[in-house]
Amino acid sequence: MHIALILASGIAWTIVYIEAIRVGFRERTYAMPAVALGLNFAWEWTYAVHNLAFDPSVQGGINLVWGIADAVIVYTFFRYGRAEFPSFVTARMFGGLSVLLFGMSFAVQWLFLAKFGAEDGAAYSAFLQNLLMSALFIAMFVARRGLRGQSVTIAVAKWLGTLAPTILFGAIQHDGFLLGLGIMCSVLDLVYVWLCVEAKRNGGVGDVPEPPRTVTTRADSASMEA
Repeated sequence: MHIALILASGIAWTIVYIEAIRVGFRERTYAMPAVALGLNFAWEWTYAVHNLAFDPSVQGGINLVWGIADAVIVYTFFRYGRAEFPSFVTARMFGGLSVLLFGMSFAVQWLFLAKFGAEDGAAYSAFLQNLLMSALFIAMFVARRGLRGQSVTIAVAKWLGTLAPTILFGAIQHDGFLLGLGIMCSVLDLVYVWLCVEAKRNGGVGDVPEPPRTVTTRADSASMEA
C-alpha cells in the first residue's frame, strides 16, 4: 500500500507537469503560479539530491523526474512570464524578482531540512506548500479570468497527487497535522476542479465573460454634476 500510494502520487504529479508544459508552450505562458513553481522546484531538487545521495528510494527517483519536468515549466516562466506582469516591470526587474523568488524558495526548503530533518522536513514543507499552491491556483484562475494557461487535467491530477500522500501519511500513518493539511488541500483542489469544469462548459480557455461595465448616461452625468 505504501509503495502504491507513492507511485500514485508520482504518476499524478507527473501528469500535472507534462500537461503544464504542453499548455504553457501552446498558450505562451506559464501554467503554475509563480510562488508555487519556485517552492515546488526547490523542494524537488533539494530532496532529490538528498535522497539519492544519502537515502536512495523510490521517492528519490520520483523527485528527480519531477525536478527535470519542473525545470521545463521554469523555462516557460522565464520565457513568457514577463507578459503576465504590469507593463512597468522591466525585463531587468522581472529577472531580478525571479532570481529572488527562486533563491528564497531554496532557502525555505533548506531551513525545513535543517530544522526537521529529511523525513519530517520533506513532509511538512510539501503539505504546507501544497496548501498554498491550492489557493494560488484558484487565485490564478480568478486573475486570468478563466482557463488560460490551465486545464481540467491539471486540476484533477493535482488533487489526486496530493490526496494519495494525505491518505498515506495522514490516515494510514495517523499524522493528524498532515491529515488536516491534506483535507484542506482537497477542499481547495475540488473548488479549483469545479471552477475549471464550469469554465470549460462555458466556452473553454479564456472565455469567461467580463464583468458588466457601468454605462453613464447624460442624465446620470447631470445628476452627478448637480
